[in-house]
Order: sequence, then structure tokens, then C-alpha cells
Amino acid sequence: MQVISSVQDMQRLADSIRRSGKRIGVVPTMGYLHDGHLSLIRIARQHSDTVVTTIFVNPTQFAPDEDFKRYPRDLQRDLGLCESVGTDVVFAPDVASIYPNGYKTFIDVEKVTRMLEGKSRPSHFRGVATIVAKLFNIVKPHVAVFGQKDAQQAVVIKQMAKDLDFDVEIIIGPTVREPDGLAMSSRNAYLSSEERGDAVVLSESLRAAGELILSGEPDCGRIIKAMHSLIKAKPTVKIDYISVADALTLEELHELRKGDRVLISLAVWFGRTRLIDNSILAIQ
Repeated sequence: MQVISSVQDMQRLADSIRRSGKRIGVVPTMGYLHDGHLSLIRIARQHSDTVVTTIFVNPTQFAPDEDFKRYPRDLQRDLGLCESVGTDVVFAPDVASIYPNGYKTFIDVEKVTRMLEGKSRPSHFRGVATIVAKLFNIVKPHVAVFGQKDAQQAVVIKQMAKDLDFDVEIIIGPTVREPDGLAMSSRNAYLSSEERGDAVVLSESLRAAGELILSGEPDCGRIIKAMHSLIKAKPTVKIDYISVADALTLEELHELRKGDRVLISLAVWFGRTRLIDNSILAIQ
């Protein structure tokens, strides 16, 4: 397994791989890997000859009051995990390599970035779209794999790739969960034992919403109210948002109809830690 930190070295290697006729798969991460990330690397392995895992904590997707400085980092641990699941190349640049002095260019994907996470984190997707575009230009992949846990991010990246004519296939891997249902996240490491116990309510509320929908409940307000009541029963929580929206446009829905593909998503604070989760249902 190669470890590369230079943008130019990564581009040269990518050019060489492409000239040889091999397919490149990329899995962009911010490191502190868990089984969710490893599942994405395995998917990339199935769709490419050379798998590149990128490890870069991207400062432009954090607001000034967010957790950029304390975001968990452990590169040596990450390298071992990458190698264990078949990564061929780890691209781990520093901030100065990605955003050198004088850097001025950012990507703004309109509309789908303004709701859900975009309301709470207005600058977040500007940073996400920019770093993913840069990684596409540096790694030059044929396929890129992202996780469903970041559902809005998946929508944004697909839109950006389409609009900017990136010749990259976007694959979305399923959310990987702990045995008790909590979606795997690097930020789970922040949780106290009490907060960790309360955090299971995220998946519990999504399951309850799904059961309501499958039972025929059409009123999105009632579905959200049921989720809200379940979550607020936990002592460490503060709800940021709960949403029932169209899975493609992210527009809020008020009444469910047959044929709708619905994204149920939420963001909840457990103490100082903000976690997100979601599920997608097709209304029969």
C-alpha cells in the first residue's frame, strides 16, 4: 500500500494508472475510520482495479464554532485499517497542499444545500462540494463511493458531478450500524456513556416512523410529532431538526402519497455532540 501526501505525486500516479487501462475507485474520508468507512472501501474494491482512500479533515466544511480542531485523528491506525481491507493507495495531504496561500475558488451547489443540514450549517456543503471536486481532479477516479448516512451529502455530490460533467460514477453504500442500531460515526467517540445510551433513540425513532408509514399514516406532521416525543424522552438530547422530505429534491412533504420516495432524517444534540441519521422508504 502506498501513502501519498503530495497533490502532484497523486496526480502523476493517477495518470499512470489510467494509461494502463485500470479503473480507479476513490473513497473520500476525514479519517478516524470505522466499519462504515471500511464497507465503502470494500465496495470500491468490487468496482475498480486500484482503490484510493483519501484521509483529509477538511477545514472548509466546518464553521468557526464547530469541532475542526478536536475532530478525532489517528493516521497510523487509519493506515492499518485501510491496508486490512484492500486499499492500494492512501492520499493524505495536509491543509496547505489543498488550500495553498491565495486559494480563492469554491463550489456552491444551489437549492439542495439550503435545507436540512444546510439550515443548521450554512457553509458546510460549500466546503464539501469544493473538496470532493478537488479530490476528483487529483485522484481522477472512475468511481467514487460515499455513505448513505450522509444522505444530503450524497444528493449534493451527485448534483455537482452531473452539473460539472465529472466522468465519475457515484455509488452510495448503505449505512453501517452498531448492534444496538446506532449509525457508525467518527463523532460517536465524543459521547459519554449516558449520551451513548441515549443516542440509540435516533435509529429507534426512524424505525417508529417507518412503522407508522407502513401502517398507512399519510400525515408527515404526525410522523414527526411521534419521533419528537420519542426523542425528547431522553435526558441528554436537544433536537436540531426532524424532516420527512422527498428523497431526490429534499423538499419537505406534508402528506405521503403512493409512489413517493421519502427521506426521513434528523439531527440531534447529545450533550455537545451533534449526530445525524436517516432512512429512505418507498411508499407502496
